[in-house]
Amino acid sequence: MVRDPITSESSPSPEVICSALDDPDCREIIRNLDEPMTASELNARCEIPQSTLYRKLEILTDSTLLEESTEIRRDGHHASKYSIAFDEITLALDDDRNLTVQIERPARTADERLAELWSEVRKET
Repeated sequence: MVRDPITSESSPSPEVICSALDDPDCREIIRNLDEPMTASELNARCEIPQSTLYRKLEILTDSTLLEESTEIRRDGHHASKYSIAFDEITLALDDDRNLTVQIERPARTADERLAELWSEVRKET
């Protein structure tokens, strides 16, 4: 499955984002994700049990802090790749003193958008 936080129709609540950022394992994943990686590659870098790693990747993708894409392989064994989906996160209080979150997303090239669209088409066929 491809999960693109930029084209996502729903945005997570500030509480969901803060909860993900408050989790030490989630922060370790973010720290080690300097380039797109599969769960196996992350498992080799992070000292997090594999089953826990998958749960944390789910939390991070649901909170739109990571983007999940599909790596197409010649042997047909495709893999999910994860990458950081933000440049900056700003927490603030609005006029009513409610917590708000603003996430600054990285700019997308035309090639990246085309690859994402192609991935979606392949998934549906």
